[in-house]
Order: sequence, then structure tokens, then C-alpha cells
Amino acid sequence: MSTLLALDTATEACSVALLHDGKVTSHYEVIPRLHAQKLLPMIKQLLEDAGTTLSVVDAIAFGRGPGAFTGVRIAIGVVQGLAFALECPVLPVSNLAVLAQRALREQGPASGEQDTRRDIGERNHRTTSNDVEQPAEN
Repeated sequence: MSTLLALDTATEACSVALLHDGKVTSHYEVIPRLHAQKLLPMIKQLLEDAGTTLSVVDAIAFGRGPGAFTGVRIAIGVVQGLAFALECPVLPVSNLAVLAQRALREQGPASGEQDTRRDIGERNHRTTSNDVEQPAEN
């Protein structure tokens, strides 16, 4: 079974997680502007809590944004350094896609009401021969 290290610093929160031997261990802290100081110690603590070492990591995932530019850069720098040292692949993950997947899992597909609003919006616009969308004439 693969071991995956994941981290996210795109928001004021800083989070790290490890999937190892089928078990997920994670740490999460809201620490505005302290990601650079806290991220590596959080990873070290996470590995200690899981009873393993960095050498067992098979791949590293990170939140690639959208999010705070500096936070995303911190994640990219840490991940790049670790992946280079471990000779393992990097998996950039869209923070927006993660939020959408979580909402889908927790709340199910979008409701019919949302589809109806989209349909009404489409009926209120027409496309010209130049493929420029214009408001429909009522």
C-alpha cells in the first residue's frame, strides 16, 4: 500500500495529512502568516504520530490553489524540496475541486432548483452568428 503525504497552506489554515498503512493521520492549525515557520515541524510531528519516517513516503500532494499566493508558494517550495530529496512524484490538487468533491459527498448532487435557475438564465440569452451572447429580447 502506498504512503501519501498531503499538505495545504493556501488559506490561513495550515494542514498536513498522511495516509500510511490504510490509516489517515492529520494535523490542522489556523495560523495566519506562520506557515513558513510551522509547516516542517508539523510534518515532523505528523510522521512521529504515525510511527513512521519521511523515507516511506511514495508521493506528496499539495493544495495548488486557488488561495493566498504566498501560502501556495510556501507549499510548492516545501513539496519541491521534499520530493527532490525523496525522488517521489508530486500531486498538485485544486483546492476548489476538493471543496466541490466534499460538498458532493456530504450533500449529494446539486438540487433541481439550481438547475432551474441555470435553465432560466440560458433561456434569457441568445447567441448571435458571431457566437457573442446577447440578452434575449422579451
